[in-house]
Amino acid sequence: SGWVIRGAEWGRTGCSESPLRAGAEPRLGCGAPTMSHSDAGGEGASIAPLCASFNQDCTSLAVGTNSGYKLFSLSSVDRLEEIYKCTDTPDVYIVERLFSSSLVVIVSLSTPQRMNVYHFKKGTEICNYSYSNTILTVRLNRQRLIVCLEEAIYIHNIKDLKLLKTIQDIPPNRTGLCALSINHSNSYLAYPGNATIGEIVIYDANNLHSVSVIPAHDGPLAALTFNFAGSKLASASEKGTVIRVFSAPEGQKLYEFRRGMKRYVNIGSLAFSRDSQFLSASSNTETVHIFKLEQPSQSKPQEESPTWSGYMGKMFMAATNYLPTQVSGIINQDRAFATVRLNFSGQRSICMLTMIQKLPRLLVAASDGFLYIYNLDPHDGGECVLINRHRLHSEDDNIDIAKSDLTPSSSLTYAATVAKTSSVPSSSTTPGYSEDGGILHGEIIPEHELAAGPLHLDDETEFPPIYSCRGSHSEKKKKLRD
Repeated sequence: SGWVIRGAEWGRTGCSESPLRAGAEPRLGCGAPTMSHSDAGGEGASIAPLCASFNQDCTSLAVGTNSGYKLFSLSSVDRLEEIYKCTDTPDVYIVERLFSSSLVVIVSLSTPQRMNVYHFKKGTEICNYSYSNTILTVRLNRQRLIVCLEEAIYIHNIKDLKLLKTIQDIPPNRTGLCALSINHSNSYLAYPGNATIGEIVIYDANNLHSVSVIPAHDGPLAALTFNFAGSKLASASEKGTVIRVFSAPEGQKLYEFRRGMKRYVNIGSLAFSRDSQFLSASSNTETVHIFKLEQPSQSKPQEESPTWSGYMGKMFMAATNYLPTQVSGIINQDRAFATVRLNFSGQRSICMLTMIQKLPRLLVAASDGFLYIYNLDPHDGGECVLINRHRLHSEDDNIDIAKSDLTPSSSLTYAATVAKTSSVPSSSTTPGYSEDGGILHGEIIPEHELAAGPLHLDDETEFPPIYSCRGSHSEKKKKLRD
């Protein structure tokens, strides 16, 4: 998931290429010159962030700017290491990296109908596709590449980037809302099935057919995300008051969380923790909510002594059975397990729950140009502690936090206290978290993932082998026709 700062009507203009007819297949272009590493915008060019996105396993952060894009490593809370910087392509409003590989997909405001696929370590363009309208969203996993327009969704095979399917005549999707499971063994795709109510279509992107339709909300959808296994789907509507979690692909409602009742908000992002025990939600307000996904105890509670408070509690719970469904539902909805109080509001932001240095962290990348890192107490929740922030739009990676922004050490939470000890617990001793890296139920782990060290696409034998995009231009056209 990611945020994008969109200028006025940029999505409708600014493309120098002639648009394709509606429903036409995208055009493929390859053989572009090697990317230069000179600063096309000059030393004084503005490099304010236009977009930001975490990769699929939250090991890196991609940031698009007026002068290009940057990739950062998320291996430390103390330092934000810049992996790569490109200044050849101005006004990048979409940048997505495939896990820890060297494959990145970018879209620029100068050509919003064209998707460019790069091998950033070699500095070469693998290929590019042009579509019939502005590209709103790109999603990746190890099987599929998804491109979402307002009126259509294109599904590509990640290994050769061949177009496999075009889902046409979808309801108007002006924000390009969609979600793709990062678990390539199922590759479920979720997108709105209706423009006026919160209906979710679950599509099997591996076998290329619809699976189910979920009536999720009364109003239009605003946010969607799968958990790491692709077995759960979280959603929020444009009101932003209720967040629901469904089983995937069946669509059975599993959880319902209330973010708030006082005001409507725009949910900017939803994110599961790796083990699906926690779900975070950021919005255009100053609060990030973290919900805990836990089943009610199946064991029968012990009989309590007959006290007045206990008697009134039982009467209150029994009364909910006689209330209207909407009222009793509000009473029974779970509140946030933990919260983050940001020092700003009204800005775009995305959040992610991850493990850094063997402790649970909440990351918030905001359109103010900073990455905020918080500790999360997996036992007691409560207010999360800001431990660092890093500048995304400056040559200086780090910035000192004002003393007033930091919590005094005497009041640090459990997670922050553990972070300061010399003995850091392993992932197996930290409840609710795992660093096994995706060995999930029902998932077949490819051989390349078992190799030591990260993948870098240094040659064509590494995943994904994009060799078929490197032939002659006539061969590529023939492959598209086939």
